[in-house]
Amino acid sequence: MRLSTNTIYDLGVAAINDQQSALVKTQQQISTGKRVLTPADDPIAAAQALDVSQVESANQQYTANRNTVKNVLGLADNALQGVQNTLQSINSLMVEAGNASLDDSQRSYIATALQGNLQDLIGLANSTNGAGGYLFSGSQVNVQPYAKNAGGTVAYSGDQNVRQVQASPSQLIAVSASGSDIFDRIKTGNGVFVTSAGAANTGTGIVTTGNVTDPTALTGHDYSVTFSVSPSGTTYSVVDNTTPNGALPTNVPYTSGNAISFDGMQFQISGSPADQDTFAVGPSSNQSIFQTLQNAISLLQTSTAGPSGTGNTKLTNGLSGAGQAIANALDNVLQVRAQFGSSLKRVDNLDAIGQNQTLTDKTTLSNLQDVDYAQATSDYARQQVALQAAQKTFVNTEGLSLFNYIQ
Repeated sequence: MRLSTNTIYDLGVAAINDQQSALVKTQQQISTGKRVLTPADDPIAAAQALDVSQVESANQQYTANRNTVKNVLGLADNALQGVQNTLQSINSLMVEAGNASLDDSQRSYIATALQGNLQDLIGLANSTNGAGGYLFSGSQVNVQPYAKNAGGTVAYSGDQNVRQVQASPSQLIAVSASGSDIFDRIKTGNGVFVTSAGAANTGTGIVTTGNVTDPTALTGHDYSVTFSVSPSGTTYSVVDNTTPNGALPTNVPYTSGNAISFDGMQFQISGSPADQDTFAVGPSSNQSIFQTLQNAISLLQTSTAGPSGTGNTKLTNGLSGAGQAIANALDNVLQVRAQFGSSLKRVDNLDAIGQNQTLTDKTTLSNLQDVDYAQATSDYARQQVALQAAQKTFVNTEGLSLFNYIQ
């Protein structure tokens, strides 16, 4: 086979270029630590690496989302801790206000302290997330949840929805709460039914909050217990104001402190009810903690002066109902805090899963993309020898010529 001089030159240069290209590529692999520099180097590995990179990027975003959840829920829990402490302080003041040795002036001091606690509660209910948004306004993050209206009532302006954050591919976690669920929907009485003394009572009858004895017998009706006082003694009768019921207790002799039971409910009335004094029994309803506190303040600002100790009786009945409402509010706050704690626990579990996923993704990407330094170094040395050989043979081949032989 005859080769022209140009062909010899072209083949020699091409061989040198190929060896140089291979050497440069190996050098790039060593310097970058990556085996796959372009998709052409390994199309299958490059495609798989792209998929894994997308999963890793999504996992990083979920991690950022979970950090947001932890920050916001941590702030919300701190605010509710403040609410809990304030409610406990209020409860102590309510117990102190029930001391029979206090006079109207001393109770007014307690009322003043409760007004300060009321302002504290409103401030805590309007807690922010550190970025100008409100924690307890539902999904209306830019709306202040609570403010006093023209009538002096503390009103809620948020909504009932909650904002959620995608904490994993399959889980959403709430990062807000509706203030109405925390502060407004506080059950009165014992949570099932509520007892109260009639405003026009002139006796000294004091009623307890009572308890449920038979849940299956509850009707949810409104009842009244009316007392009759005669020379022969004191009796009471129970009337169902919703649906007449002839099976209810009627003309039962009254003994102070004895249980009064009907339709699955039981409570006690102590003291000396006057003739035609009444006590109402009905299903529990929702009342905001702010309204409960405002009612308690008004109660403590009202003089207990009155005939036969009726003022003290009204005070005792009022404080009993308010104290139960404060206890219910405290239970509600503890329940919400428990929900926040459960959410934070879920976030911790998802963080552990996410960390494992990150480790798996990085290992997979390393297997797909990273260079084997031992192999690459060996290849680099071999390619250097091959390049030197190509260069030397080119020089030797270039020197082959018939004229050189004749000379």
